[in-house]
Amino acid sequence: MDRSTREIVLDILLDIEKNHTFSDHALHTALRANQFMNKQDRAFITRMTEGVTEWRIRLDYMIDRFSNKKIRQCRPVIRAVLRMGCYEIIYMDAIPAAVTCNEYVKLTEMRGFGQLKGFVNAVLRNICRNRDSIRYPIQKEDPVSYFSVQYSVAPEVVRLLLSDYEPERVNTILNACISDRETCIRVHTDRISVEKLVKLLEEDKITVRHGDYHATSLYISDYDYIRRVPGFSEGYFTVQDESSSLAVVAADIKPGELVLDVCAAPGGKTLYAASLAGTTGTVIARDISEEKVQLIEENLERLAITNVTTQVYDALCTDENLIDKADCVIADLPCSGLGIMGRKNDIKYNITKEKVLLLADLQRKILHTVSKYVKPGGRLLFSTCTIDSIENEKNVEWFLKHSDFVLESMEPCLPAALKERGKKGYLTLVQGEDACDGFFIARLVRKH
Repeated sequence: MDRSTREIVLDILLDIEKNHTFSDHALHTALRANQFMNKQDRAFITRMTEGVTEWRIRLDYMIDRFSNKKIRQCRPVIRAVLRMGCYEIIYMDAIPAAVTCNEYVKLTEMRGFGQLKGFVNAVLRNICRNRDSIRYPIQKEDPVSYFSVQYSVAPEVVRLLLSDYEPERVNTILNACISDRETCIRVHTDRISVEKLVKLLEEDKITVRHGDYHATSLYISDYDYIRRVPGFSEGYFTVQDESSSLAVVAADIKPGELVLDVCAAPGGKTLYAASLAGTTGTVIARDISEEKVQLIEENLERLAITNVTTQVYDALCTDENLIDKADCVIADLPCSGLGIMGRKNDIKYNITKEKVLLLADLQRKILHTVSKYVKPGGRLLFSTCTIDSIENEKNVEWFLKHSDFVLESMEPCLPAALKERGKKGYLTLVQGEDACDGFFIARLVRKH
């Protein structure tokens, strides 16, 4: 790889750190700007960006072992250069380590920090020589530090997980977050059969396997860019994890029903709900901003779905016109995202107990408001992509005490492997233990 690809990665990492841009957005923007680069260079940029972001805490720990200046005290450019160099030395081994060191020394000088190239060179070469002698925290002595460094997760997030799960389960959860992740898609079977789409994808040399829980879900890998995957522009599929699809399945939407999706962007659940409600049903898809609603509309247009009405609407504000009208309300609410840390690395560095409590309070306020739209006998589907009890089980307990809703078994709707767990009316899917993202689903029915 030449230095131009490393420069692009450096700019992405600086955008993430200086501008607090979400890492996936920063990477996506850079790849679109360089979409005519060859596949190998784009793959390098992706792997480096995702790798440095995913392993930041562990990289910093290693760098601090061999530097007389802590990495947090370094300038942003030097911090990023050291992390990139360390990641390439430890995790890639694509070229000799000595050559890697030279590349980052040159990159340091190119960015106007020639006076620090000796420092960068010394740290990286020290890592090359001594990487096998690094001593890491021991789980029995300091479990928080162990999990934080072992899996590159903020100590605060580790404490949150340990408050709900035994160390062995935390180990499983965090290990799942660093495992290779395929992309899950849901086939739009109104337009193409699962079998025909599989054939189409395999003809393009894309690796495909069927979902574990959901009949129209597929996992794909070995592709370059999702928008170039055969069938994307034709609306044959949408990117949606099995856990998200299961939430819509649990809502038990029937043809002809009125469904309200209150926090709908980017629209995965809306699209599925629209298919289940059929041409005689209606889905109202809402979100808080024009930008978010535009994401929903782009997907609706691509899939040529016509039974959905989109609206910019704050879920905290009561809509008097919809009270007691909806057969089903889908409330997939803002959350900490601890169930999707493996897909969005920013989460594991930025979530705190304080933020979780604020999010849980927001969820309660939204649930209180949107539950008014459910007609007697209708359903409220509450879901999150997190796995902590504060935002999930405890909020369900609170809601039941302050509403005329009851939990209803999801067993009839769930696949065989999950039926028993869904009998109580809610279900926590845990990454690493279940074959999907971490997710929480609860089905609540309004009393007549």
